[in-house]
Amino acid sequence: MNGLIMAGQLLLGLSLLVILHELGHFLAARAFGIKVEKFYLFFDAWGFKLFSFKKGDVEYGVGWLPLGGYVKIAGMIDESMDTEQMAQPAQPWEFRSKPAWQRLIVMLGGIIVNVIVGIIIFWMLTFKYGQSYTVNGKLNDGISVGTLGKEIGLKNGDRILAINGNKLIRFEDAISSKVLFDGAQLTVLRGNQTLYVSVPDTILNKLSKNDKENFITPRYRMASVATVLAPDEKADQPSFFDKLFKRKFEKPVYPAYAAGIKPGDSILSVNGKAITFFDQFKEEVSGNKNKQISIQALRKGKAIEFNLKVGKDGTIGVGPNFKMPETAHVDFGFIESLPVGANMAWSTFVDNAKGIGKMITGKLSARNISSPIGIAKVYGSTFDWVKFWTLTGLISMALAFMNLLPIPGLDGGHVVFLLIEMVQRKPVSEKVLERAQIVGFVILICLMVFAFGNDILKSFGK
Repeated sequence: MNGLIMAGQLLLGLSLLVILHELGHFLAARAFGIKVEKFYLFFDAWGFKLFSFKKGDVEYGVGWLPLGGYVKIAGMIDESMDTEQMAQPAQPWEFRSKPAWQRLIVMLGGIIVNVIVGIIIFWMLTFKYGQSYTVNGKLNDGISVGTLGKEIGLKNGDRILAINGNKLIRFEDAISSKVLFDGAQLTVLRGNQTLYVSVPDTILNKLSKNDKENFITPRYRMASVATVLAPDEKADQPSFFDKLFKRKFEKPVYPAYAAGIKPGDSILSVNGKAITFFDQFKEEVSGNKNKQISIQALRKGKAIEFNLKVGKDGTIGVGPNFKMPETAHVDFGFIESLPVGANMAWSTFVDNAKGIGKMITGKLSARNISSPIGIAKVYGSTFDWVKFWTLTGLISMALAFMNLLPIPGLDGGHVVFLLIEMVQRKPVSEKVLERAQIVGFVILICLMVFAFGNDILKSFGK
């Protein structure tokens, strides 16, 4: 069921964006009197389709291959590779008969719509929900530092005062793209000493393999145990794939439950070391994988000692209550929220450009490229409208950027050839366009196979 919910959200989000993207091409073409023969969601590869109907001169339908969609514009060399039509004399209602500037607008139509959709989504989310953030000045206990944070010289309890000399108001800015993509200099207060810590611009490559918690988070004080994982006879069973591939299945062990720790217990110490903050608890427990530890906890005013063995994953199966840091909320009016939403959309577009640039220069691993499998996992197994629209807005801006790349077969590839035509004042030969389309198709298939391979390997922990 979880998989179906993830797939359903992905299908809904991508379908909306693909339809709107192709609508951009469709409306621009019709505005210039260019005939559109097909409008399809998904591809009807080899002539197979789920259904179709014809209205006017246009065939509308849904293909069987869910890797995007397309509009077939008359007189244009595209993914259909309709060479028979191109061999006939040009007609006044065909794409190739129109001025280069009109064809350029048609090719940019989908990208423009994706950008507009992204801006509208972030605009409406900002207007409806405003913005909440962690007040950095109220983090009196400073930050908790993960493995990567320690590598660059940060320590638990440090307080970040500024980024590149600019005062840090919102803690979230310290883990945003302005730090992780570009590298930054952090002004840090450690005790009474002010230090400067440089974040390398390659840190995102390491973070891609870990959670952002391995960099920095607000430092949380331990309050009490909120949850204790207990055995579930229905859930703790071998999966279909375990049975299919005859994989060894071991029922999960829940050390805290077995030892008698209960929700509401307040953990005082681990192996005799006093525990105040969650990072202290986590480090002490995870540092004793497969080892015996002693935990002292307070239950109804009475101290109790527990002896248990930490799991091989470095956990004992408890979820603590935290004393959460202070947050602030800002609401925006209808017009006031437009520039805020537009800035969020633009930042997403720029981050995509920076990410591709880092991959080209080798500062970011290509293993970060995700297929629909990876995107579905980000949507998650529970439906949340705010998360759904936020991710759909991010994907809309990502689609706009990806389609702008100068790869034959993508909108950006067509744009490049049109710009060349406008400069040299004559069109690029149809033979060149046909061959470029084939090369672009091969490139896109290779990228798709690579992306799916990435996500499949990640699913197996590789």
